[in-house]
This record gives sequence, structure tokens and C-alpha cells, in this order.
Amino acid sequence: MSTYMYTTSIPVFKQLLNSLSVILTKAEAYATEKNFKPTVLLEARLSPDMFPLSRQVQIATDFARSVSARLAGVEVPAYDDNEQTFAELQTRISKTLSFIESLTPSQFEGSETREIVLRPGTPKEKKMVGHTYLFNYGFPQFLFHVTTAYAILRHNGLEVGKGDFMGAY
Repeated sequence: MSTYMYTTSIPVFKQLLNSLSVILTKAEAYATEKNFKPTVLLEARLSPDMFPLSRQVQIATDFARSVSARLAGVEVPAYDDNEQTFAELQTRISKTLSFIESLTPSQFEGSETREIVLRPGTPKEKKMVGHTYLFNYGFPQFLFHVTTAYAILRHNGLEVGKGDFMGAY
């Protein structure tokens, strides 16, 4: 039995979601220490045309959850995108971690060649095999949003570095 797709995806999602959780904890403490409202950070952006921190976290968890589910051949759990506090974002990360940790290596068997269909039945429908989906679409999307969340906080003065981004591995 090959667990390649499981062992190359789930541990990465877990590592970076856990590090994102730690960084968000530091960000909330930073707002308290500097005596400003946490919403200043939650609504912060790198550019006016980019999503704010809270949306970056939501999208990162969306990709960890949806990519894992599709590769495992299970339904993608739906989440409301209504988090407005650090605590609510932490809950979302925890729910995502619980979901991906519930998946087993055997569910990923054959997923490297499984057809993944994104936006089925729409003009934006896209089909690809699981390996391409994970490495050329899912991981880049996930990593972009985790990195952007980190960059927003770093840009706003949170003292974090590469070790914080990488987390425990």
C-alpha cells in the first residue's frame, strides 16, 4: 500500500496550521501588550486590493481541508466564513486540524491518479489528477495564504521569524 499522497500532504498541512496558530496567539498578545484593538491586526492587509489577515487564515484552512478531503475521497466539510476574533480563528484552525487528523493513509490510496474536479458544471470547471492537484494547485494556494498571514503580522510589527513560520517538524 502506498501512502505517498498522505505522507506528503497531511504532515505539511498540520505543521503549518499549528505554526499559524502559534503566530496568531503571539499576535493577539502583541495587540494587548501594545494596547490596541485586535481588529487592527485582523483587518490588516499588505495592499488595499488584498484580503485581510482574517480572510487569509480562512482561506488557508479552506485549502488544507478541501485538498485533504478531495484526495481522501470524502466530502469537503463546509465552514462559515464569519470569524471576527483571534479566538474564532483559533477554533477554525482547530476544527481543520481535527478533520485532517481524522483522515487515514488508506483513504489516500490511489489519490495520485484520482481525477479531481474543481468548480464542476461551471465555466471555470477544471479537471486534474490528484498529484497535479496537490503539488501544482493545492500546496501553492495553501502556502500563499499562510505566508501572507505571516507577512501581514510581520509587517505590522509582530516579532516573528522563519522559525515561527516553520513551526515544529
